[in-house]
Amino acid sequence: MKIGTRSLLFGVHQMFIHPWFVAWAWYQLYGLRRVRFTWAHDPRTGESSGAFASLLDPRLWIAFFLHDIGYWGKPNMDGPEGERHPYVGAQIMGEIFGPEWFTFVLAHSRFLAKQLGIQPSPLCIADKLAITLPPRWLYLLQARLTGEIHEYMAKSGRNNETGSKYAGMHLGTETQQQWHRDMCAYVLRWVEEHKDGRADTWTPNSGDRPVVTATGVYQ
Repeated sequence: MKIGTRSLLFGVHQMFIHPWFVAWAWYQLYGLRRVRFTWAHDPRTGESSGAFASLLDPRLWIAFFLHDIGYWGKPNMDGPEGERHPYVGAQIMGEIFGPEWFTFVLAHSRFLAKQLGIQPSPLCIADKLAITLPPRWLYLLQARLTGEIHEYMAKSGRNNETGSKYAGMHLGTETQQQWHRDMCAYVLRWVEEHKDGRADTWTPNSGDRPVVTATGVYQ
C-alpha cells in the first residue's frame, strides 16, 4: 500500500479526522463570516473575479473532505508525485462548482501555489493551522503508523540543504517530539503572517513554474 493511501486511511491526512480539524481551524480564523477570494485575473482590464467561502456554505465542507484525496496511490508525501496531490480534489470541485473552486482547492498547498505563481487560498491557511490542532500524541501516532514521520523529518532538519523544499524552517530532528514542537511553532508563525492574504514570501519555489491564468489571491 502506497504511503499516500496509508496517510488517508490511518495517517496524518486521515479522511474522516483531518477534515474536522480543518473546519475547526477555519472557524478559529474566520468564524461564520464570508471570506472573499479572487480566482481569475484579466490582464487586459485589470479586473478580477471573486467568490466567497463560508462555513455556512456546503461547498466549503465538501472541499474540506476532498482537498487531500489526491494522496491516494501516491508513493510519497512531499516528492514530485505527492506535491501534486491537490489536483484531484481541485478537478472534482471545479467540475461540480466551477473554476473558482478549482483554484480554491488547488491553492491549498503553499508549495504548489508557489510553483504556479499564485497566492495560497484561505483553505491553505486553515489547512496549515489544522496541523497544529491535534494533540501531539495523536499526530505522532498517525505519522508513525504510516511512516510519514520519516519523510517529513528528513526534509526539514536544521542542516537541510539551501534551496530545498523546507529550507528556512530549521526544525530540530533530534527527537520526533522536538520536530513536532518546532514544526507547529513554525506553522503558527506562517499562519499569523499570511492569514490576511498577504503575499507568501516564506515558501521557497521548488520545480519549474507552469503557465496558469487563475490566481488564489483573496481579499
